[in-house]
Amino acid sequence: MYFKQTQTPGLGCFSYILGCPAAGIMAVVDPRRDIGEYLDIAEREGMRITHIFETHVHADHVSGAQDLRAKTGAAIHIHESAGVAYGHVPLKMGAVFTLGAARIKVLHTPGHTPNSVSLVVADLVRSEFPELVLTGDLLFVGDVGRPDLPGHEILDEQVFNLHHSLYTVLGALPDSLEVYPAHGQGSLCGRGMSAKNMSTLGYERLANPMLRHPDLASFKKAVLTALPVRPRSFSAIIATNLKGAPLLERCPTERMLSPERFAELMAQGAVVIDTRDAASFGGAHIPGSLNIGFESQMANWVGMAVKPGSNVLLVVEGRERFEAMRTELLRIGYDNLLGWLSGGVSAWIMSGRAVDSLKQVSVHDLRKTLEAGGATTLIDVRTPAEWQAGHIGQALHKPLSEIIEKGVDFCLDGPATVICGSGYRSNIVGSLLKASGCQEVASVAGGMLAWTRSGYPVAG
Repeated sequence: MYFKQTQTPGLGCFSYILGCPAAGIMAVVDPRRDIGEYLDIAEREGMRITHIFETHVHADHVSGAQDLRAKTGAAIHIHESAGVAYGHVPLKMGAVFTLGAARIKVLHTPGHTPNSVSLVVADLVRSEFPELVLTGDLLFVGDVGRPDLPGHEILDEQVFNLHHSLYTVLGALPDSLEVYPAHGQGSLCGRGMSAKNMSTLGYERLANPMLRHPDLASFKKAVLTALPVRPRSFSAIIATNLKGAPLLERCPTERMLSPERFAELMAQGAVVIDTRDAASFGGAHIPGSLNIGFESQMANWVGMAVKPGSNVLLVVEGRERFEAMRTELLRIGYDNLLGWLSGGVSAWIMSGRAVDSLKQVSVHDLRKTLEAGGATTLIDVRTPAEWQAGHIGQALHKPLSEIIEKGVDFCLDGPATVICGSGYRSNIVGSLLKASGCQEVASVAGGMLAWTRSGYPVAG
């Protein structure tokens, strides 16, 4: 049996390829939208892609199943309760698929979504006994899937199903099974995922706190505590995956834009995302642009800050970075990417257009300002859990998610200084404030990490 795990950087998504080179057939499980890697593997290993399995309707990324089917003719398999609008083969509890040496048994394991399945896999060359289970977003390494994404109206049912799927359905499987989830560290579909990309059922039963609750009530209290922020993009991604994503060949291609054309598209309402680092953005940027730096979890922050369906313009450091950003945005459903600014901010400046700046202050200058009773409102935009772990005593807590949801209401009476964990989120908020009309805004370089490493006091 052939088996391979592939990872999507930034989103913490895992896909799986399994099949039989001797039989020349293979399946792809939970494909990401850019499908080139799966096609390359199939060609290299001499296999045809004949099956596409979705473990559930995904909320955090657009599926590549439609593109993969268009390229290969493979059927898409998803649970019968998924309610998708495209042609598919409905999966039922207990269904078995044999791809040469690989045998796949379907388990209906709702809880993360009502339509979630797990796939129990045996390598028939070695044994009839199952070797591994692909758990989708039901069971992660160190955590379990969040039950709230399908909607609060069915949350109690989801929690019950999640508990039943984990403790009863998976509970009937042996400790020896290897566990391969659909997500790892960095995903917003869970909370405390391990950096490891696989485990075993036996080890998870020993070490995963979510598998050690004595009853449903205890499990429910734990699973609903400190759920991750739900990006505004999730609802749009679910809707896209339910109807089937448009093929990538229909999406706009690379466009290198002059400052004049860039300004015209801005005037028509396009959102400008500046992907440079905090210091570069702080020094000079296009007025009204949003600073979301190109880093490991950039896609999650775009999904929180930018309204789905928006026309998007990019400020990037060249064509290579544009292509990388384009891939990241397509993976989360931001298809209306109009292009990038040729020559970057320097070309914008040299065209005679206005620029803005976002002041970057050190933690040492912040400390002096606070001790002197300086007139600034210090805004901590970290999560409630980060805030509770330690914060600056004079700070006002407004999580990034709350600011995005409710808008800006705290820079109207004077200067505002924004702090986060490392300076990344504070620049996002700072750029939002500047775009909304706030004049005196500063971002704390290095954030709370620099503050604590400087030995400055925190309140609990």
